[in-house]
Amino acid sequence: MNSRSLFLPKDHPRYKWVALSNTTLGMLMATINASIVLISLPAIFKGIDLDPLQAGNVSYLLWILMGYMLVTAVLVTSFGRLGDMFGRVRIYNLGFVVFTVGSIALSFDPFHGGHGAMWLIVWRIVQGVGGAMLFANSTAIITDAFPADRRGMALGINQVAAIAGSFIGLLVGGLLAVVDWRAVFWVSVPIGIIGTIWSYRSLHETGQKNPGRLDWAGNVTFALGLTALLTGITYGIQPYGGHPTGWTNPWVLSAIIGGLVLLVAFVLVELRVTAPMLDMRLFRIRAFSMGNLAGLLASIGRGGLQFMLIIWLQGIWLPRHGFNYEDTPLWAGIYLLPITIGFLLAGPLSGTLSDRFGARGFASGGLLLVAATFVALIFLPVNFEYWQFAIITLLSGIGSGMFGAPNRSAIMNAVPASERGAASGVAGTVQNAGSSLSIGVFFSLMVVGLASTLPDALRTGLTEHHVPTQVADQIAQLPPVGSLFAAFLGYNPIQSLLGSDTLSQLPQADQDALVGKEFFPQLISDAFHHGLVVVFTVAAAMSLVGAVASLFRGKRYVHDDGTRAAAPGSPDAVVEPGGGTAVAAAVSPAAEDAAVTAARSGLGDGDHRVGGSPA
Repeated sequence: MNSRSLFLPKDHPRYKWVALSNTTLGMLMATINASIVLISLPAIFKGIDLDPLQAGNVSYLLWILMGYMLVTAVLVTSFGRLGDMFGRVRIYNLGFVVFTVGSIALSFDPFHGGHGAMWLIVWRIVQGVGGAMLFANSTAIITDAFPADRRGMALGINQVAAIAGSFIGLLVGGLLAVVDWRAVFWVSVPIGIIGTIWSYRSLHETGQKNPGRLDWAGNVTFALGLTALLTGITYGIQPYGGHPTGWTNPWVLSAIIGGLVLLVAFVLVELRVTAPMLDMRLFRIRAFSMGNLAGLLASIGRGGLQFMLIIWLQGIWLPRHGFNYEDTPLWAGIYLLPITIGFLLAGPLSGTLSDRFGARGFASGGLLLVAATFVALIFLPVNFEYWQFAIITLLSGIGSGMFGAPNRSAIMNAVPASERGAASGVAGTVQNAGSSLSIGVFFSLMVVGLASTLPDALRTGLTEHHVPTQVADQIAQLPPVGSLFAAFLGYNPIQSLLGSDTLSQLPQADQDALVGKEFFPQLISDAFHHGLVVVFTVAAAMSLVGAVASLFRGKRYVHDDGTRAAAPGSPDAVVEPGGGTAVAAAVSPAAEDAAVTAARSGLGDGDHRVGGSPA
């Protein structure tokens, strides 16, 4: 593609490829930054002189991780609706600007300690606002630009970038953290500047606008409700009142219950206002509602998998195989390459094939494969042979690739053109909320698993190296979340837990063993595996439920905006020659003929075209 092709008019036949290229770049940048910090946190904490085990610093760690994902999850639906009202390209372009400004500010953190952490948190939130604008409108722009019979391929490429970015971020973060912790944020600056200029010069409004007043009540109740819910679940990780987790903390319970009440209020508001932020009737479309449910469960499982594999590699496997702790982020990213390769192989292919055969088989089969890999990881020894790990994670990536692109394509094909921004926002909210939920859900499950076995392991291991029994008992009684975060950061906490006075009184051989690369990883291995069994069992169950939800999405459903739709099962529905039922147009005979013709064309799941507003 030559330079002139970047500035094509919107009716040019090649314009759709320009739109796809730019929006894919935006999605890749946004999702890389969702995970790039995940693996580079050890370098970031060291760079700003912050002790990850000091009291209160766990909150900094959580918000550096969560600020971006939470804000993106909360705002993406609102920005999708704003895109429907004022133009999807306008909101998308502004997202590139905001994201780039946030990236520049992050790379020039002037502070250290807690103040340095607060600077990063604030600007990660700003970056998340820009990411929400990109997330909310990129798939809607592609859906506007491509015909229905090519959207699976186009959305497949975009969705591959969206999910692959979360895996690529792990590798990029590991590589850059070795160079300089600020490089983790520098990498987004040139991409953001180029993408901003390119999007303002090349993208045009091609979709239908859905003007109306801004739904303030809906936006406020949704934002506050989702923020409270996700924040409460996240803080449930931290210990409270002698319990290893904070699920009995009144503030946590209040946030979760209050968030759920506000989300219920949001639904009631949306059913009553004349210009809702989100038309709740979209959820009456089975392809839309079941696709988003499957997407939520897949996103939670995928996020949990990333966290657990990073802990496994950085905190246990790599140190036990002779790697220095400061090198573990780099090598963890490298050893996680199979999951990225699997996703990149399966994602574009399944997206393209779903145009021909429908999404249901690929999406459901993909989640079944992911569930099987979770079960396989349960039976993998903690000190595994790498080839076993590589095969399982490769298959997990293939399963995620089979699911991601066809599922997003099916969701976007099912909604009216005037609601594509809001629908894209919902799908983005589901993906980002799932990542946020995975932190609270899976870390809590892991802490519960550790709490039953880690204290005895700590007490026994420390006393074997001549640590006084009283000191060993005190350390064994500490909440296991500290040891979990130490493993997550690839950090040996024994020296901090013992203190220099106690450590200096021990024989030199014991001192060397306790602060070396082997002791802590071996100490927590059995307890960690016990927690893994709990975590991956729940993740496998979620993937199976997601696969069932995907099966219940129905046959292929493509919204045709030329006519008004009949409700499924109504007398106006067209019975396909193969025995299935297509939801066809109630008014237009041409639409009825199109539905029958599509059914006869052998489109696998059956090509269901509906018109007008949601059935």
